Amino acid sequence: MAERAASRESRGRSRVVPAVVLATVVAVGAVGAVAVVRHPHDASDSRATAAPSVHTAKVVRRDLSNSQTVAGQLGFGPVRDLKGTGEGTLTKLPSNGATTVRGKALYRVDDRPVPVFYGDTPFFRDLKKVGLVGNDVTVLRNNLVALGYDVGFEGTAQRSAGQAQGSTFTAALAAALKRWQQDVGLKPTGELKAGDVVVLSGPVRVNSVKAQTGDPVAEDILSYVSPKKVITVPVNAQQVSAVRPGDTVTIVLPGGEVPGTVSGIARTAQNDSAQPDAQPGSGDDSSSKTNVTVLPKRASDVASLDEADVQVEFVSEIHKNVLTVPVGALVALSGGGFVVQRPGGELVRVQTGMFATGLVEVSGKGVAAGLTVVVAS
Repeated sequence: MAERAASRESRGRSRVVPAVVLATVVAVGAVGAVAVVRHPHDASDSRATAAPSVHTAKVVRRDLSNSQTVAGQLGFGPVRDLKGTGEGTLTKLPSNGATTVRGKALYRVDDRPVPVFYGDTPFFRDLKKVGLVGNDVTVLRNNLVALGYDVGFEGTAQRSAGQAQGSTFTAALAAALKRWQQDVGLKPTGELKAGDVVVLSGPVRVNSVKAQTGDPVAEDILSYVSPKKVITVPVNAQQVSAVRPGDTVTIVLPGGEVPGTVSGIARTAQNDSAQPDAQPGSGDDSSSKTNVTVLPKRASDVASLDEADVQVEFVSEIHKNVLTVPVGALVALSGGGFVVQRPGGELVRVQTGMFATGLVEVSGKGVAAGLTVVVAS
């Protein structure tokens, strides 16, 4: 009798699938617990003994994305200084917060207006001799055209290396300049002297006035910033390669989330002195930051804020409408690959895709939205 009982007990043990469950870490954009199972049978035919208390989740179809969230600063961007040119005395200055307008005076010298033009070349010489060629002439021509003046034939010269590039100062352009001077209250000479007009790259907002009336014009007059509110985000140099101009981002403001767009990326990285742990020559450049500029898609979203600490979420990759489970639902097979376990013990083989925010993309035969799987606690 004892021998028959021992034989039955031995046969019963032989039918139990030997399994070893180990906790490990999967780090492919997310962290979770994964069971490793060794078994002699195909996964589709296997059964496992469920724990008395089982945590489960359902397979869900959703968009899955990898992202990084970085702290940034809402403001008007970098501050730049404006120094006056020419001779004379400042007799009127703008107020803080004033915004420039093409063709309108920014300040006054000897009680004459000094208007603003937009372009990439300052007026570094007197423009009075017909036939002069240069990019400063191009700036004059482009601005008068933008203000509605007839400047005549284009007169743009494409010359070989070593010769001046840009537009030609023609008699028609001089006549248009004279009409504009008369309209804005300048002496209508048809000539333009260096210092008569301030050339800026585009519209700006006066940040602070540094000079006082009575000071000579050839000094620091004011500082200025972009008229648009922007967000400056220092991103780790190792991670900035995943960011592209034009990328859509999410801006987390004190009052909620709003959409934004990456408008620019600095060409140079700066060392962050707030990161004292990085040692020179150690190969650790975690303290190296590159400034990324972000614009809110709607200016009205930040109209009530001049400055604020914000968070910006950059999405580097997105998989749309995929099946997902918690990472803890994965069971790693000793021979390679993964399965998920159903509450009854059945193991279903899956192929994995993107890992993100504690979830993993899965696919395979029998994997569908709503399927219930066991999750490691």
